Amino acid sequence: MTLELDSRLNSLGFAKPPAETRVVVAMSGGVDSSVVAALLADEGYDVVGVTLQLYDHGAALAKKGACCAGADIHDARRVAEERGFPHYVLDYENVFRDAVIDEFADSYLAGATPIPCVRCNERVKFKDLLATARDLDADCMATGHYIQRHAGPQGAELHRAVDAARDQSYFLFSTTREQLEFLRFPLGHLHSKAETRALAHRYGLIVADKPDSQDICFVPNGDYASVIKKLRPGAADPGEIVHADGRVLGTHEGIIHYTVGQRRGLGIGGLSDPLYVVRLDAEKRQVIVGPRELLATRAVPVREINWLGDAPFASRAEWPLSVKLRSTRPPTEAVLRPVSETEATVELLSPEEGVSPGQACVFYDPDGSRVYGGGWIWRG
Repeated sequence: MTLELDSRLNSLGFAKPPAETRVVVAMSGGVDSSVVAALLADEGYDVVGVTLQLYDHGAALAKKGACCAGADIHDARRVAEERGFPHYVLDYENVFRDAVIDEFADSYLAGATPIPCVRCNERVKFKDLLATARDLDADCMATGHYIQRHAGPQGAELHRAVDAARDQSYFLFSTTREQLEFLRFPLGHLHSKAETRALAHRYGLIVADKPDSQDICFVPNGDYASVIKKLRPGAADPGEIVHADGRVLGTHEGIIHYTVGQRRGLGIGGLSDPLYVVRLDAEKRQVIVGPRELLATRAVPVREINWLGDAPFASRAEWPLSVKLRSTRPPTEAVLRPVSETEATVELLSPEEGVSPGQACVFYDPDGSRVYGGGWIWRG
């Protein structure tokens, strides 16, 4: 498992036999969470599987690669039946819409680039579902996320997964220390997804060869604009495409069709030099474009910070750390300067392109291993 433990403790860190340790496993219906449930059941733990219905069954069934609805609920139930542990489905559709989907739509309309998967973990899975696990008298809750939890001198610590290609720390930065004490991540030590699938075959799981979920679960085919139009009628109001020097270059059919850093599909052909989206002004309904060098950013304002360091966040004038500004980019060196307990300015030692409000800035120790939390990028 993922922890180096005293020999008196079981693999999840409790001083009692697995059979006396109740674990609620958050099961999405995919191979990762199914393997976690089967693995823990095989080790003799008192496993209870829980799946959240997050949106309408019919709509989700039409989309391949979705999670937490329709066929995935059926798959989670089948795994539980075949491995011999109880399974429950909880209707969280209204909670998910209020806590995740509505904010996603509003953030996009405001010109930001939101990450609803972080909000889902923060406001649904690690809040309401975790509370349900406690109500079920569970000792802990386990998930299929690729991240590691280590027992440190000041309590539980969050660390990147061994497999850098599968690491999900960027999406879990808002996990609080209290939540971390209750959570377990049994897959974080694996070296590849192939190991997970091998375990799925070993346990004979029906989802062993099931494809990974793609994109945001409630956004079919990654078409954000069409979802926003349905959620917020009138969202695609037209406006101007404006050069950073003030020249009006054309018109657009809604800023929801654009993201910072975008080059293709701007609809302003005939120009000799390539232009990129450098900013979105929702109030003026303007898409501001300019040369690539305008995308370079060194100072990044961050707020709503969740700090997982051992010393208090504001106890230092600055923290030399590594940060990730996008999930697909490696950590880069930076200096974090607290403004308050929940706000800071991040100075990047090397400029980054395409830094966008609404994205996360996740903090790591200088070698990029331990997660020190993170916050949300805003305009300042």
